[in-house]
Amino acid sequence: RMLLVKKFRLAVVQLHVSKIKADNLGRAQKLVKEAAGQGAKVVVLPECFNSPYGTGFFAEYAEKIPGESTKVLSEAAKDCGVYLVGGSIPEEDGGKLYNSCSVFGPDGKLLVKHRKIHLFDIDVPGKIRFQESETLSPGNSLSMFETPFCKVGVGICYDIRFAELAHIYAKKGCQLLVYPGAFNMTTGPVHWELLQRGRAVDNQVYVATASPARDESASYVAWGHSSVVNPWGEVIAKAGPEESVVYADIDLQYLADVRQQIPITTQRRNDLYSVNSVQEG
Repeated sequence: RMLLVKKFRLAVVQLHVSKIKADNLGRAQKLVKEAAGQGAKVVVLPECFNSPYGTGFFAEYAEKIPGESTKVLSEAAKDCGVYLVGGSIPEEDGGKLYNSCSVFGPDGKLLVKHRKIHLFDIDVPGKIRFQESETLSPGNSLSMFETPFCKVGVGICYDIRFAELAHIYAKKGCQLLVYPGAFNMTTGPVHWELLQRGRAVDNQVYVATASPARDESASYVAWGHSSVVNPWGEVIAKAGPEESVVYADIDLQYLADVRQQIPITTQRRNDLYSVNSVQEG
């Protein structure tokens, strides 16, 4: 069993994503290095960090995993000695496309691959219509990984709207939930922070999100404001709309204290209700 360390620094990289894949990969690598230099032990990249976000781009930028982008991630994790949550990339496998997050350990090995399980299909008349399912297929597994600090649960963007997923991760021992995500200018202002704080306070866990930086000229304009929320539901780190790296110190003793003060975990009426995973990852 790993010796658990009670405190560690987390970095969220709000990358400016362009149409040039090589530039995106190069800048991601540089910012991961910068984060590690600031003492980060876990680094999170944004959803769709190697390609513009949009159904028209997924097929063109898609790769196999392992492939070009994940090779860069693996090397960055190893060079910097960090746990790297590789945002997400369009993945091609067996003729299907997925929105996939690869996580690498400090030895450069792939720890888990999360394929977004809830596809972003919404229609807000006059505001935004987006149908990920026109090009993407959903993943079918929950994704967690161990670190010497705590167990971590992974979701991508729209996955954060599903409280059940976060609850199951927490029940399985995750104390940090990471969601690379690109909310937009319609849902971002109203739901982005609310959902993170909701997931954090419901489960008494830390929640971290990584958005691409806002690019007003893109076909899909990301909200930005990557954040970290503590188990008390407070936002402890938050980016603006522009490219930046934000840091937060994750304190697992504080998490334990919160759970002792408001012991919802032991007060649940399991005799009346339960949320369970049907299929193991």
